[in-house]
Amino acid sequence: MTQEALTKTQNKVTDNVPKPPQHDNPTEQRVYLKKQLAAAFRLFAKFGFDEGVAGHITARDPEHKDHFWVNPFGLDFGLIKTSDLVLCNDKGEVVEGKHPIVNRAAFAIHSCIHKARPEVVAAAHAHSMYGKAWSTLGRKLDPITQDACAFYKDHGLFDDYSGVVNELEEGTRIAAALGQHKAVILQNHGLLTVGGTVEAATWWFITMERSCQAQLLAESAGKPVMISYEVANKTQAELGSPLAGWFQFQPLWQRIIKEQPDLLD
Repeated sequence: MTQEALTKTQNKVTDNVPKPPQHDNPTEQRVYLKKQLAAAFRLFAKFGFDEGVAGHITARDPEHKDHFWVNPFGLDFGLIKTSDLVLCNDKGEVVEGKHPIVNRAAFAIHSCIHKARPEVVAAAHAHSMYGKAWSTLGRKLDPITQDACAFYKDHGLFDDYSGVVNELEEGTRIAAALGQHKAVILQNHGLLTVGGTVEAATWWFITMERSCQAQLLAESAGKPVMISYEVANKTQAELGSPLAGWFQFQPLWQRIIKEQPDLLD
């Protein structure tokens, strides 16, 4: 399939899909962004992606582009409210928020990704069960399901695990392995996804985790049948676009704010 054909496919699919809201000023955008970020943490807790103090989701501040909003270190994902989120500057210091500490690994990884990818608004990482299990194989995902095709030729592999990420140098290498993709598998560690919206980055993580689970199950039962190059490419164009990532998050948002409205406090 040619690039022109892929573009036509994307346009056809997204013609009738709602678009992310636009805001008139950074203050409005910040309020919206923090609500989505708090919801993302509640969803990660709901799906069991939390493990102790590990994991972080960041969102670039709409006004201070080298700052990002993140979860405070040690607060359970399932309890996070918008008022709990903290703003971290380019030195790893908390400059706004009632909690004083940011996970050092969160700063080391996310600051480098936000610096390397100016168009990225959000990045998500957690030690989810199937993502970390798949990461031990040191392989990228194969196009064996429709959902996995969202990552076809659009995820990287960081194959140089050297312990807990505490230094910016390793964050820089992770950002390089991510490249221009929407996701990267961190060998012996887990998954990391990015997006132009909090919603997209969160959805990519959720569906990538499930794709890891699906491939692990399929390979335990036999030899999965690969989707052809042409079909995988076409499916990626339909399911792997930034708008598709944002839109797939919407049912999850509807459910979590109905179930846990306190996250908006």
